[in-house]
Amino acid sequence: MSDQMSEFKALDCEVLGLSVDSVYTHLAWINTPREKGGLGGNLKFPLIGDLKKDISEKYGFLSDDGDNYRAVVLVDPEGIVRHVSVTDYDVGRSVDELIRLVLAFQTVKKNGVACPANWKPGSKTMKPDPVGSMEYFSTLKRKIDDDNGNETKKAK
Repeated sequence: MSDQMSEFKALDCEVLGLSVDSVYTHLAWINTPREKGGLGGNLKFPLIGDLKKDISEKYGFLSDDGDNYRAVVLVDPEGIVRHVSVTDYDVGRSVDELIRLVLAFQTVKKNGVACPANWKPGSKTMKPDPVGSMEYFSTLKRKIDDDNGNETKKAK
């Protein structure tokens, strides 16, 4: 995430890290070169030491053996949790996906729309109600036909 902090800042986001390790372990991790599994002195956001595991336990980020899962929480400016993802230790997070999610939530808030599955910045949005969303969904049949080389027939 440190490598993409400028993108988060441009989106007016604050990033915090949380770990059940001590601040001394954090310091060693930060000072360890990347080629040896560390951060190479490159941590551009605060890292909170949750040594007593109070925060991690409260949010359900602890495994049965007491270790922290990899977790991400996106909280909007009003303090409302908009996204939570928790994965096992052996699967990393996609920072690009987190940025896409932030952009989607900001688009929804700013424009009063909904972002459909696989939405990307600049893609079509839809109206956030069952009737209005049909305008968006009606374009999907045409797109599928076009992608398959079929001629789209107009309704009479």
